[in-house]
Amino acid sequence: MSTLAHTMMTSARPTESGLAGPGELDRYGFAEPPVADRVGPPSWDGSDGELGRVGRRATGSRGRGLHGQLVQQLGQMIVSGDLGADRPLVPEEIGQRFEVSRTVVRESLRVLEAKGLVSARPNVGTRVRPVSDWNLLDPDIIEWRAFGPQREDQRRELSELRWTIEPLAARLAAGHGREDVQQRLGDMVEIMGHALAQGDGLTFSRADAEFHSLLIQLAGNRMLEHLSGIVSAALHVSGGPVTGCDRPTEASLAHHARIADALASGDAHAAESAMRQLLTVHPEVERVVPAPREH
Repeated sequence: MSTLAHTMMTSARPTESGLAGPGELDRYGFAEPPVADRVGPPSWDGSDGELGRVGRRATGSRGRGLHGQLVQQLGQMIVSGDLGADRPLVPEEIGQRFEVSRTVVRESLRVLEAKGLVSARPNVGTRVRPVSDWNLLDPDIIEWRAFGPQREDQRRELSELRWTIEPLAARLAAGHGREDVQQRLGDMVEIMGHALAQGDGLTFSRADAEFHSLLIQLAGNRMLEHLSGIVSAALHVSGGPVTGCDRPTEASLAHHARIADALASGDAHAAESAMRQLLTVHPEVERVVPAPREH
């Protein structure tokens, strides 16, 4: 086993097994402010029953940075529909409900505005934006949708998008002879094999995500590379019988190995074909390639 593979095998296992679930990510972590910087008691438990209900459920997972927690909770509430389009968001009320400072609320709303979930305008205030304005390719929004009421639509859309992106990336990557990346692809397959043998699903999934990210990088198309985050998000939120990457299996490992071999030999057709086989849904599901939908 190469040095890189050995390092990844030994460092990829955290003390807690399993991937982060909904509400567990902290991409925007801020230190918790002093108690004196907090505002008064929660006030969203009154007339608005839905808002109070979601707020009580959300506050239980706080503790990984107030800024990241608030982004997560408000984002999930908006994406789930608990905070509907054009709903006004009053920073003072948010601060009171979640017991956080004005600075935390302000920075969290800025993050959500960058994702297209809210808008802030003079004399209008901050309001929830309609779905048509959301950045649906944002990894956070992908995850929030995948674990919310729209989970089936999100997973189907991700599967269809991967069918567009990855076979093309595999074909293009076969024309690039970057030995360093080729070696890393081989390392990922080796790691996945060891992880499968040991029943280590976490290490397998991390090597799997790295494999697909490297392949898109090797394609040499900057626009495709920009979409690599979508593939990574799809692998982390995948659920149900959607693709061959859903769970560690011998078949999945074999398809990854065939892709790596085809890339190493410069066989574009074989690489594309192997990727399509990997992305084929499991046999118990009728449709193999996502079928056109009637509108």
